[in-house]
Amino acid sequence: MPRRKLFTRGGAHGPVRAAVSAAAPSGPSGAVSLPRASSSRIDAREAGLIAILLGLAAASWVFNSAQMSGMDMGRWTDPGPLGFFVATWVVMLAAMMFPSVAPMVIAYDRIHSHRRRMGRYAPPGSTAVFVAGYLVSWTAFGVVAYSLYALVAAQSPGIFASDQGGRYLAAGVIMLAAVYQLTPAKNVSLMKCRTPMDFLLHRMRHGYGGALRMGVEHGAWCVACCWALMTALFALGVMSIGWMAVIGAFIAGEKMLPWKRLANRSVAVALAVIALSIALTPAATGGMGM
Repeated sequence: MPRRKLFTRGGAHGPVRAAVSAAAPSGPSGAVSLPRASSSRIDAREAGLIAILLGLAAASWVFNSAQMSGMDMGRWTDPGPLGFFVATWVVMLAAMMFPSVAPMVIAYDRIHSHRRRMGRYAPPGSTAVFVAGYLVSWTAFGVVAYSLYALVAAQSPGIFASDQGGRYLAAGVIMLAAVYQLTPAKNVSLMKCRTPMDFLLHRMRHGYGGALRMGVEHGAWCVACCWALMTALFALGVMSIGWMAVIGAFIAGEKMLPWKRLANRSVAVALAVIALSIALTPAATGGMGM
């Protein structure tokens, strides 16, 4: 039976190969052995899982487009009542995050599939619970962001209005997001999102409770990576499908493109340009609703 190194570098399937290695039995010398099939190959089950994630993302885009039709009023769009916001936010997360989180979900599912083939404990539906935990972390962030927005709006009525300095506040928030792109905290959390093998190797827990906890933890790393980008979305207009697409593209690009530094710096530059455009030529970055 062929053996592969536990840690691999480079290539889109590096995290997946390492994840399978973690689930595979050890050989006599302590080295990790893999199943005979190539660990980089996507089987029918995994292709189906990818299709489900992308299908849910596409359906979420369609739903949000219909739900938000006519609601985009430019920067600092009122997110509406809390219940409406949470429901819309969760669907928005599926639209924006499912494509970039797919490699991690596939790696997690591959471990559990291998455990089942080996006769080990791997309850069905664990992958869905893992994804639910991921959404829990992002939902918690959304509720906190909504609460802060509502608190500031109540304490300082009109602060988010363009004619009372709201556009300068928006420009400042977006510029802050650009600066965060260049910080060590961003770099560490982005690496966790781009190379999830360390997470899988050192935090693997089994059962539904373990799946939920792992999903929450991975979601927390994703929040640490992208909170500034999502805050920028609030400033640009959280009910804007156009700006959702822009921020979603930024998130997917820096997590999935092979050139991490270039992608990260490009997002920082783009955010800075958007911030300056809002401050200097606000009409050029008006509502982008569809």
